[in-house]
Amino acid sequence: MSEVSPDNRLNELTPQEWLKFTKTWFIHNPAPRKKAEVLHPAKYPEDMIEQFVNFFTKKGDVVFDPFLGTGSTLIACYNAQRNGIGIELQNKYAQIAKDRIATKESQLQLGQSGARQHVKQLVIEGDSTKIDEQWKKFSLPQINLVITSPPYGPMLNKKGLASSKREEEGLDTKYSDDARDLGNAPSYEEFLKRLTLMFADLKPKIKIGGHLVVILQNYMDKGNYTMLAWDFAREMTKYYQFRGERIWCQDNKTLYPYGYKYSFVPNVHHHYCLIFKNLQSEEQSEKKE
Repeated sequence: MSEVSPDNRLNELTPQEWLKFTKTWFIHNPAPRKKAEVLHPAKYPEDMIEQFVNFFTKKGDVVFDPFLGTGSTLIACYNAQRNGIGIELQNKYAQIAKDRIATKESQLQLGQSGARQHVKQLVIEGDSTKIDEQWKKFSLPQINLVITSPPYGPMLNKKGLASSKREEEGLDTKYSDDARDLGNAPSYEEFLKRLTLMFADLKPKIKIGGHLVVILQNYMDKGNYTMLAWDFAREMTKYYQFRGERIWCQDNKTLYPYGYKYSFVPNVHHHYCLIFKNLQSEEQSEKKE
């Protein structure tokens, strides 16, 4: 049985576990959502996030999610014994996240998994585009890993078969009508600009050598395939080193007859898990020259 190398500076995985994670695609079909979680239009699975947390951090490290939603990242951090910080703009989702964490912590029995008692999960209701304000207000520490799935505003605002079904069931099809919500940016270009600037402002809060994992999709919009993941990756290289991608594939999603009988329209059942590294400023400058 392989052991963790004492020279492993990044994580606590065995060589076999490390190697398996480096494959650039994987299939993960999320379990059905619980009642409180189904309200959110774009929740991602805790057990998948936990794999990324386990690869890019060690126990006790700090993980940050600037678009927390219903708290999936913090649940993953709790399970992996990492400290988690999440910011969520909307009260209804922030409250769900707090309730989920409280439920998890209340299940911890005396003498069971004692190490978890020393990690904290913090839900902040606020605006991630004002990073400096949040850090000063809560005296937040340096981050080892950022992992998040940003609000795909232009995609969520589209009307399609899937969103119509959620509407019929009385579920949210977008995050909010709040002007501060990146999902409500007036254009694709503005959305991309605001999103990238948020990560640029976050750079000083991330430890040198720390990583970011940003989960995005490309999508169809008015007949054009919008390259959100690729456009975002290009913009992010102004601030971070792009380390590659892992493509998350789902093979249990409903297939809709988009474009049937007249044109190819893809059922997009994969996400790009884009991986970046925070280099020292001089290293980043040398890389760009």
